Amino acid sequence: MRALVIADHQLAVETRPDPEPDRGEVLVRVHGAGLNRADLVQRAGFYPAPPGIPPDIPGLEFAGEVVGLGAGVDSPELGARVFGLVGGGGQAELVTVPASHCVRVPDGLDLVVAGGVPEAFITAHDAMFTQAATAPGEVVLVHAAGSGVGTAAVQLAHAAGCVVVGTSRTVKKLDRCRALGLDHAVVAPRELDPVALADAITADAGPVDVTIDLVGGPYLVTDVRAANRLGRIVVVASQAGGRADLEIGALMSKRLRIHGTVLRARSVEEKTAATDAFAADVVPLLTDGTVAPVVARTLPLERADDAYDVLAADAAFGKVIFDVT
Repeated sequence: MRALVIADHQLAVETRPDPEPDRGEVLVRVHGAGLNRADLVQRAGFYPAPPGIPPDIPGLEFAGEVVGLGAGVDSPELGARVFGLVGGGGQAELVTVPASHCVRVPDGLDLVVAGGVPEAFITAHDAMFTQAATAPGEVVLVHAAGSGVGTAAVQLAHAAGCVVVGTSRTVKKLDRCRALGLDHAVVAPRELDPVALADAITADAGPVDVTIDLVGGPYLVTDVRAANRLGRIVVVASQAGGRADLEIGALMSKRLRIHGTVLRARSVEEKTAATDAFAADVVPLLTDGTVAPVVARTLPLERADDAYDVLAADAAFGKVIFDVT
């Protein structure tokens, strides 16, 4: 099979042996494979694959057709159109994955485009509803609203009947988010003043009940200051830094809850639970068009450097996806 490989922080398409599904797994012929910031970090040498996962083939999500069944698997069947999460190896022509991590792709959704759905929508759904127990009518803040996970979170919050606030460093991305259900747009300056940003958020939308923080670092200071009493903050990323200087008094007096979350390192059982929740709550919305993947670019594996550069430049609105057909 053809696979995108990381060697000495460089990307190359190489031929690798076709993988074989173990018991409980299926073999998927990949059509689409989304690109995520975790892939950039892995290329830089700071995010090694979990045990049992190809150490040098990136890719945390896929969509394609089932072409092989491991022992004990009768569903999904051969030929089924599926998408889901993997711990790595998704940016290749073939990938093995536990059958319990596969979800059927809605008939109207292109398989290449579907390759950019699982990581964004499972991450957003898990953070917003499993971790933060978001309820209709609450104010939801999404940092980096124009990112892949951000556009998914905006749509899911809007579909749930929430008031949606989003931040981005560019007005253009925020303007495009309005069509996805964004109610209040707040520009985050490149020279961040966390307190000023929090005050701008609450002046526009009022105190925040749930924050989906896709940036981290000093944005957590903003999250705490902007939070409503009993607010929930879910930290999904740390691209702005791994440390924050928090107001402990505000954390205590507001009785806030801060969740840290990551999907890649979860057990098979935990990923199955997140996948099941996605299948139950999000796939119907994808099927009827209430929510939809937002695609910035689709590129072949042979243009991997261009794809990674687009994501690294922070200029993409939505997902960058590899077309592996």
